[in-house]
Amino acid sequence: MKPTDASLSVMERYDAAAEPVEPAPPRRPLRPAWIEINIRHLRRNFEIVNAFKPRHVQVLAVVKDEGYGHGALTVGRAALDAGAACLGVATLDEALALRENGLDAPILVLGPQQQAELPWCVRHALTCAVQDAAQVKALAHAAARARQRVPVHLKLNTGMNRYGIRWTEALSLVELILAQPSLELQGVFSHFAMSDEADKSFALLQLERFQSVLAQLAARGIHVKYRHLCNSGGLLDLPQAHFDMVRIGLLPLGVYPSRVCRRLPGLETVMTVKARIASIQEIGPGETVGYGLRYTAPNHRRIAVLPVGYGDGFPRVRNQGGALIHGRCAPLVGGVAMDALMVDITDIPEAGLWDEAVLLGRQGDAEITVQDVAQLKNSVSYDVLTGWRARLPRVRVTE
Repeated sequence: MKPTDASLSVMERYDAAAEPVEPAPPRRPLRPAWIEINIRHLRRNFEIVNAFKPRHVQVLAVVKDEGYGHGALTVGRAALDAGAACLGVATLDEALALRENGLDAPILVLGPQQQAELPWCVRHALTCAVQDAAQVKALAHAAARARQRVPVHLKLNTGMNRYGIRWTEALSLVELILAQPSLELQGVFSHFAMSDEADKSFALLQLERFQSVLAQLAARGIHVKYRHLCNSGGLLDLPQAHFDMVRIGLLPLGVYPSRVCRRLPGLETVMTVKARIASIQEIGPGETVGYGLRYTAPNHRRIAVLPVGYGDGFPRVRNQGGALIHGRCAPLVGGVAMDALMVDITDIPEAGLWDEAVLLGRQGDAEITVQDVAQLKNSVSYDVLTGWRARLPRVRVTE
């Protein structure tokens, strides 16, 4: 793989457009533990998603939490290049970071906004998700003061019981929004609680509730540009819920939201986590490895140390999991430390100092999947992808 850019957020950045006053300092060496983001896979995944979805359905690319750990700018730009109509974030800070880096596309702030944040949303041409009368009135006031007309998307609570106005009470809030000259009701949306499992009964109940609100709007002649309910799981498995737009975050990254949802041929993972062997220890029978003496060698073993640990987001496990070295799995031994973990390379005699190891991703014909790491964490793939810490450099690569 050929590096095409330095880290997305950690390594030194250079402004190629600026005229240097002095020669640029040499780029510092890459830490021997890093994350690769495959841009070719990312772009191809968006192409596959676009070919799968109905032509009339627009894409809202969710790039919250640094694009699920892949870099919000990188994923956002790839999404827009692929024709996405909008980007979605959770917080005002995430939206402002995109604006400050030159993205002027529509951005929907999906999370709640305090009243003090609303003038910032107006100033930076952000689309707000609204869910109560006080928020609508405050946003309308901020927009009127700025002499702007701000688009909003009404968030419905159809059973997730997290954010949104209850579906049975939505019509009065719609009428309040329509009564504000400084607001435009551009969208209505809700969020599936469980769309990617085999049992679709609750998802279908949410769909029914969502449709009941849409029917009330249609009966009153109220038209909105975007009606959206589907996340990645809904896009894959619930075509009757596609409406005008789908919100996808995980799928273009080559990761499926569950083991049972529909598969799209050709999708490839975008993220690979790597490290280099920083030390090799030869130990004898009865010797132990790591904190707490959690592993005892049954005979002579060859142990490789990888300079990555739970301080980087790797699960804090003991004698579970492993790394791929020379295309084979080296089992993890002992406990994971903050900055290091140890793997047994006795059966990989060609492994040497500074050889490359893969902790997440593919090496040769072998692969450690996001779901494999999630199982170690007793968690989900979203947690794994967003859990890698900032001190791991992100490196953009192509093949």
